[in-house]
Amino acid sequence: MTDPAALIDDLDARGLVQDCTDLDQLRARLAEGPTTVYYGCDPTADSLHVGNLIGLLVLRRFQDAGHRPVALAGGATGMVGDPSGRSEERNLLDEATLASNVAAIKAQIGRIIDFSDQPGAAVLVDNLDWTREVRLLDFLRDVGKHVTVNQMLARESVKTRLQSEHGISFTEFSYMLLQAHDFLWLHEHLDVELQVGGSDQWGNILGGVDLIRRVRGGVAHGFSWPLLTAPDGTKLGKTTGARIWLDPARTSPYRFYQHWISTDDRQVRQFLAQFTLLSLPEVEAIVAEHGASPERRQAQRRLAHEVTALVHGEQAARDAAAASAILFGAPVADATPAALGLVAAEVPTRQVTRGELEPGLDLAELMAHDGLLSASKSEARRTIVQGGASINGVPAQSGVSVGLADLLHDRWILIRRGKKAYAMVVCEP
Repeated sequence: MTDPAALIDDLDARGLVQDCTDLDQLRARLAEGPTTVYYGCDPTADSLHVGNLIGLLVLRRFQDAGHRPVALAGGATGMVGDPSGRSEERNLLDEATLASNVAAIKAQIGRIIDFSDQPGAAVLVDNLDWTREVRLLDFLRDVGKHVTVNQMLARESVKTRLQSEHGISFTEFSYMLLQAHDFLWLHEHLDVELQVGGSDQWGNILGGVDLIRRVRGGVAHGFSWPLLTAPDGTKLGKTTGARIWLDPARTSPYRFYQHWISTDDRQVRQFLAQFTLLSLPEVEAIVAEHGASPERRQAQRRLAHEVTALVHGEQAARDAAAASAILFGAPVADATPAALGLVAAEVPTRQVTRGELEPGLDLAELMAHDGLLSASKSEARRTIVQGGASINGVPAQSGVSVGLADLLHDRWILIRRGKKAYAMVVCEP
């Protein structure tokens, strides 16, 4: 368990503290004993992404230090849409879709933090539960009167949207009031004293801290971490490009693993510190070893394993590593069924029956079938003659057939053309 008093220093050393209401005051509060901290995710999709993973791991670090984390799934705020980091308004989701999304992300959150009945176990809440029945007039009286329009207009997210061609709707403008109300409700009902979030949430966090002070006369805290950025500098997870999801149906464990393997050397120390539960001395040792032989990408491999194991489980991480090794030329014969299944999900496949394999299928015809690996049978034959094709990692000879004897685990046959083009023959059970 991390020393509660040293937790903020550890987070700071990991690059996870950008803004804080009062860093010394927060250190002193944590040193007094356990507190309750919350982080929220709006269920705008049926999966969280790696941008949310930092917040979940911050909650985990607090939990490991003896504090109680509260994870909030924003069924109510998800109906409104947060303007932070966006140039235009979200498409509003209906309640049924949001309920489905909340259920999906709850399961993902539960893989990172502990919701057992043990002391200090995390609490999972949905802000729709306490917001659904709030009447508009009550909300304006109990929340709106404590916040000036001047304060709201001063928030960076609002100023940015006001200057954009799309402007900002009253619906999104009210988002910060809803989030402030969440903090107040959690403070009153679950003794939450601290909210954490990405730096784009800093204005919203301050709104909640101020509302608690005005309504309850209480002291609340908040801090934020720097946003992850994509190569073009846009916020990760709010770009229009591909996202790396935590749901394996959206981003397979193999692709998830590959995302971390491809980490730039200049970011690998940061990602090891922020996206894993490794201690900082362990991180520094890994980075030092990597610096001695960067071509081996040992730091990236450790990063990929640690994060994939956190999100998808230890076995999934091992299978993803094995699948990655296969597609980079490792021996195929000893591959596990799970690893071969991951490979089959990532490369072109052809379904065949045992009846087709019993007499054998001509390799050239197989490679050319629907352009599986070659544009034509003649091209496939030239590849084979030139030694550019293999079956399960074994170089193929001219005129060879693929048959039942080639099946791995009675189901798969891996064919390679050249160094990087793969296809999988999958035998129906």
